[in-house]
Amino acid sequence: MVTQRTEGLYRLFLLCQIILVAALFWFGVWVMVTFYSEGAELTWRRYSIYCILLVLGMTVESLSRDGSKNYFLQNELLRQHRLSLRQTLASTGALVLYLIATQDTFISRLFFFNFVPWLYVALLFSHYYLPSFLARGIFTQQRAEKTLLIGSSEKAKQLRGWLRRKSEIGLRTVGLLSDEPIEQTEDGIPLLGTEADIDRVVRERGITQVILLEFPLFSEINRHIIRVCDQLGVRLLIVSDLEEKLRHPVTHFEDDGFRFIGLREEPLENPLNRCFKRAIDVVIALPVMLFVFPVLCIIVWLAQRLQSPGPLFHVQTRAGMQNRQFPILKFRTMHPHNGDLARQARENDDRIYPLGRLFRKLSIDEVPQFWNTLKGDMSIVGPRPHLIEHNTQFSRLMANYNVRTFVKPGITGLAQVRGYRGEARNDSDIQNRVACDIEYLENWNLSLECGIILRTFAQLIVPPRSAY
Repeated sequence: MVTQRTEGLYRLFLLCQIILVAALFWFGVWVMVTFYSEGAELTWRRYSIYCILLVLGMTVESLSRDGSKNYFLQNELLRQHRLSLRQTLASTGALVLYLIATQDTFISRLFFFNFVPWLYVALLFSHYYLPSFLARGIFTQQRAEKTLLIGSSEKAKQLRGWLRRKSEIGLRTVGLLSDEPIEQTEDGIPLLGTEADIDRVVRERGITQVILLEFPLFSEINRHIIRVCDQLGVRLLIVSDLEEKLRHPVTHFEDDGFRFIGLREEPLENPLNRCFKRAIDVVIALPVMLFVFPVLCIIVWLAQRLQSPGPLFHVQTRAGMQNRQFPILKFRTMHPHNGDLARQARENDDRIYPLGRLFRKLSIDEVPQFWNTLKGDMSIVGPRPHLIEHNTQFSRLMANYNVRTFVKPGITGLAQVRGYRGEARNDSDIQNRVACDIEYLENWNLSLECGIILRTFAQLIVPPRSAY
């Protein structure tokens, strides 16, 4: 019910904004023709096209928004400014694209550049005043939902902001049922009895909606609450606190008629997303292997001949997706037969030959991994693959360490562009890297992928201090 009210009010609000834009445009046209263009005639066909394009731009912008309907009742000036600016740019942008494409010079530049700031101001004022005005007109006393809370006062306190916002759409908090020895909550919500008193309170107060403040454990009292709500025709909402109980974020989804709860979103489980990611890998890795890799092979080989003769490549077994092992290629930057290969490289490590330090700082030693990318063992972007010994060590430190293996390992990653690269000196370094890796796999999108790649190129030009 709450989401339907919010969704409906949001759509009505957008419709009013579209009408406002159209009305403002025609009013501006009338002012221009009447006062600034004497003898000019109103060309309905042309101006109708311009108006339609403005409305079309507004509509497309509203469809591209994600979750704005959850915030449009909040009077946050910065958010309203951003939304108004986006709407202004989208609507006028659609008109400008049309004018350029058709080489239309009919519209007055003076009118256009005066209309744009007024459009922004009108949209900003509409964001600030219109939602509350519409809510007051639609959700009158007859449409009010008398809401009863059931649970602890602490849970009611957590819901304080939500209850205040939803009062705009007719939710009226009548009181609280709790076993706590209090008269009212910190927010002034009166205690009306214990949970066992639900039948009496609902009848006496004319309650139309009950909100359970925590996920029910299906005790006898909770079954009684559900039964009373059904018998008396009262809406029942349950606040999901599974994240608090599980101490982990959760995601809800439905598949083939069943409802499931998962611990995280995984955008790269979508085959289309994987195709986009694979296409980026091939488009970048193939030219590197054809044109950059051969030149670097010669340069590194000459440096090794001068300072540390031995094999050109260093091959190690690393753990990849789902901990499947694969051989990773790197240009050798350490002296051969250097002892403990599992020991992490450190600043001023005496195992690294002089030019090898430069190769590591500029990440030249990682270039052969583009071959691993073409083979499909790795990706351009993803969690860095660690040695098998390090995986065992780090997984003991962090219970969710192996979650990072849900996606392919990468040449670069979110952790690396944020500065978490090089030697992991302490537990905090590992925790920060794993947190970035999990954030990447839970929030993957094309803009994030491309952003990491661009930031990596920037760091090749100006290497961070942690690169050694």
